[in-house]
Amino acid sequence: MPRINVGSWADTCVEWLRHHLTWLFDFVSHVLTDMYNGIEAVLTAPHPLLLMGIFAVLAWWLRGLPAAVLTFAGFALIDSIQQWEATMQSLALVLVACIITVVVAVPLGIWAARNRAVGGALRPVLDLMQTMPAMVYLIPGILFFGIGVMPGMVATIIFSMPPAVRMTELGIRQVDGELVEAAEAFGTHPRRTLFRVQLPLALPTIMAGVNQVIMLALSMVVIAGMVGAEGLGSSVYNAVSSVNVALGFEAGLAVVILAMYLDRMTGALNERVSPLGRRALAKAQAALGGLKFLYWKPATSVAMAGVVVLALVAGGLNVFGKDGAKTDGGGRPITLGYVNWDEGKATTYLWKEILEQRGFKPKAQALEAGALFTGQARGDVDVQTNAWLPTTHAEYYKKYKDKLEDLGAWYDKTSLEIAVPSYMKDIKTLDDLKGKAGEFGGKITGIEPGAGEMKILKGKVLGDYGLDGEYKVAESSTASMLTELDRAYAAKKPIAVTLWSPHWAYDKYHLTKLEDPKGSFGSGDSLHLLGRKGFAKDEPQVAKWMKNFHLDEKQLTSLENAVKSAGEGHEQDGVRTWLKKNPGLVDTFAPSANVSYAKGKDAGAAPNIGYPAWDEGIATTYLWKNVLEKRGYKPTIRNLDVGPMWTGLSSGQIDVEFDGWLPVAQKQYWDQYKDDLVDVGAWYDKTSLEIAVPSYVKGVKTLDDLREHRDEFKGKIIGIEPGTGEMKRLKSTVAPAYGLEDFQVTEAGTSSMLAELDRAYAKKEPIAVVLWSPHWAYSKYDLTKLADPQHTWGDNNQIKTLGHKSFPEKFPEFNGWLKNWKMTPDELGSLEKDIQDAGKGHENDGVEKWIADHPGIVDKMAPVK
Repeated sequence: MPRINVGSWADTCVEWLRHHLTWLFDFVSHVLTDMYNGIEAVLTAPHPLLLMGIFAVLAWWLRGLPAAVLTFAGFALIDSIQQWEATMQSLALVLVACIITVVVAVPLGIWAARNRAVGGALRPVLDLMQTMPAMVYLIPGILFFGIGVMPGMVATIIFSMPPAVRMTELGIRQVDGELVEAAEAFGTHPRRTLFRVQLPLALPTIMAGVNQVIMLALSMVVIAGMVGAEGLGSSVYNAVSSVNVALGFEAGLAVVILAMYLDRMTGALNERVSPLGRRALAKAQAALGGLKFLYWKPATSVAMAGVVVLALVAGGLNVFGKDGAKTDGGGRPITLGYVNWDEGKATTYLWKEILEQRGFKPKAQALEAGALFTGQARGDVDVQTNAWLPTTHAEYYKKYKDKLEDLGAWYDKTSLEIAVPSYMKDIKTLDDLKGKAGEFGGKITGIEPGAGEMKILKGKVLGDYGLDGEYKVAESSTASMLTELDRAYAAKKPIAVTLWSPHWAYDKYHLTKLEDPKGSFGSGDSLHLLGRKGFAKDEPQVAKWMKNFHLDEKQLTSLENAVKSAGEGHEQDGVRTWLKKNPGLVDTFAPSANVSYAKGKDAGAAPNIGYPAWDEGIATTYLWKNVLEKRGYKPTIRNLDVGPMWTGLSSGQIDVEFDGWLPVAQKQYWDQYKDDLVDVGAWYDKTSLEIAVPSYVKGVKTLDDLREHRDEFKGKIIGIEPGTGEMKRLKSTVAPAYGLEDFQVTEAGTSSMLAELDRAYAKKEPIAVVLWSPHWAYSKYDLTKLADPQHTWGDNNQIKTLGHKSFPEKFPEFNGWLKNWKMTPDELGSLEKDIQDAGKGHENDGVEKWIADHPGIVDKMAPVK
């Protein structure tokens, strides 16, 4: 038989509709979205207990006291398992879908009942709508309406409509023909016959159809979670994709409770509004005898008054309980989409937390890869964090790249692979899989069918290695694959799985990445942030944050582990735990123009800080002054020569200083005063002392060379402050060891030495200066550190924080901060440079610039809860 391309015809039809009826789909989307947003806002705004009360009052009115009690208990259980908001979102979807369905289906059913030709034409259409697999409706739904609520709602309406049409038609056809004839005989207008005779008598059947609509709508709403529809469907989809039994059971239980409530209430409503139902209800109550009080129902007016009172209370609490708007984001929504892979989920919820802290209203949606790229190209998803490019997601990116913006790679470099347990000793490469399908049950355990890796595996890798007919690729989900791996690994059974690096599975299990000598999987990807077209223009600040976002492997794997440990449904709690262990990262990733600093627990304390006029001493002192002021302290700083500073430190007139060069350079001071001091800790390691000359002075590489070129330097070494340990060591140890006693060592100060160096360097004159590392001069000038083959300068120093012995007790919080404080050469060099550029008297301006260029540094240096 020749192939009939029915599928291609359907695809062509869908494309034609997309291009020619966009206005209609936009109108439908606008109407239904507004309806959903309105109902969802009403259901989620009140406190859960108040809404439970409203539901219970309605149950009491419709079914009696036992139903009211069970209703309250059921919804209380939903709230206790943290599924309340999802349940209300699902209820909103069901209500909107059912309203639209009933509005359309009942007139169609009436028309079909009164016109057999219409009924005959509708029947095959209804058969198609009802028997077509429900998930198929999601495909055109995504294409017409994008991802999220709309495709799920439209698919729900289509799937749940047939029972309402059929039952309406059936109910009207079952009305006794003699009654209709009698009405007509008395000259009743056909419209009055319909509304006064047929519909009241057909109402029980119609209400049964409405009941079926609600049940089918609820089941379809759950399926719609696959394309980003909110509510319990999203919870169920996440549970299935991560094989999370706990979340799946809790979400399923919430669905059951909601379904039972809607079923019982719609059934009871039929008894209330139908004449036949009221008659049957009266007979049933009469038969109860002494138990009548249990099924006593309040009058409609009383029930409605109770509902109104509870609604007004709920609304009032909602109005008075609103939070003020935050700063940067101004409450603007941002939609984050992700495929349910560990790195995608972790980074999505990391950015969700960051954006919330910056005042945005982000929403995270788990989607299949195809739906995610399609939705983003339509503009329904603003950002995805986990695009594997240029290989894994190449097919999707090639198709949609004109509608996307690449915000940059935040991780490099990944790899795709097939992995086997390391106890399989003879399997090292993909070639080794050939002929061994029997060991692996003839299958390779895969992940989501829409994943780029799966497409590469089936489209290229299997063919390149001759595995096409031998192995079947089992398509499931990442979580299912990991469950299969865990089960097989525990039993020491052979298994081959699709994996990628980085992945925490390589830490948990001993696995072998099968080598790919033919390069079929590609050369590896970078992980990219992708925005929809126009996102950077709409949200320039967020786009800038994301372009500068980077994580290393240690950060990423620890973040994944924190999110995984928190459990499904608590991803953001895992992110918050991780951020607490990595203070300052939010400010690093998303520096805000509206940062407000928390006060320290010792705010108001006034430490006295001393410092010598050395660059690193000036820089670190002004840095800590700035940080302490942000934490509410009132520090005082004093510039002192080295000797007076140590004396003041030992007497307690100075509480702390940050420029103690030990164990060598300032050893004599430490030995003299150490009984009155405390070593808080080293913040820089390792330093060096030296004499330096410009690199244009040839032939001078060591201190011995300096002696031999004495006349070239006019017998002079330019020194610094006379009281420094370096100057004392130069005169007492270094100079005698190298025969430099006849050199004149000037003692004018650090700033004079640097001025002399700058003047000589500009004229290309020889000059020898006393220097040390770290120092910004090595960045500004091309200098040679003269080697010290006799090691007369002594061992390298650390730069330490030193305090008076009372310092830890007087300033415990500050002392704790200093114990954990470290600076890298790059950080110190850039801080010194910014202060130099700011100029004398403007040190604090230089520090402010440096802090702005190092977001999060305040929280890193001085963390507070």
